[in-house]
Amino acid sequence: MTNNKLSQRLTTVLKYIPKDCIFADIGSDHAYLPIHAIKTRAVKGVIAGEVADGPFEAAKQNVKEHLLQHVIEVRKGDGLTVVKDSEVDCITIAGMGGPLIASILEAGKEKLLSVERLILQPNVAAQIVRKWLMSNGWQLVAEEILEEDGHIYEVLVADKGNPYVPYNDTEKELLFGPYLLQQNNSVFRKKWQREYTNWRQILKQISKGTETSEIKRKRAELTEYINWYLEVFANENSERS
Repeated sequence: MTNNKLSQRLTTVLKYIPKDCIFADIGSDHAYLPIHAIKTRAVKGVIAGEVADGPFEAAKQNVKEHLLQHVIEVRKGDGLTVVKDSEVDCITIAGMGGPLIASILEAGKEKLLSVERLILQPNVAAQIVRKWLMSNGWQLVAEEILEEDGHIYEVLVADKGNPYVPYNDTEKELLFGPYLLQQNNSVFRKKWQREYTNWRQILKQISKGTETSEIKRKRAELTEYINWYLEVFANENSERS
């Protein structure tokens, strides 16, 4: 582990891991998160899951170098297949696209029966993860957004509970994130300014094409997103005009 330093992205994930838990880190790469969790969060044990040979071997080597084989078990497998029934209290999945995270959770639903917390960091399409959580009995309890090395990341934390808390305007909040909407910090504004610009460009492009049912659907979706953006950032937009 280079300089024993964890990225800001994974440090944010780390702080939501409950102390004294046993957790599984899916797609653990070099096992950076499990190693830091053992050293700083006093967790009881970790399963580091990795499907690719290179990261799997790197994770095993890192765990061995830190003499943590007795508390971190590196397993090779796809998604939640590395977890046995009732084996963990918490699951972390970081650094993947939202659709892939949702598909991993869906495919491994039966492994979630004993799990009390999910900490998820989608690189893109976080709304798909929020939608999965809401549809499957998980309550979003915290969100953070951060920028690191030119990339913007969202971290979602969910516990078992009422999935409709804290949503009020469901579809809009699934897109933007209910807690992130409340925080409305500079990184949040930067992310959605980029998205807004992109939506307008796509809308302009598809308006030049042949009218099809798919084009109509996409135009309606983009128009709705643009209107939501203008609602959310009404003050910023009025200040610019």
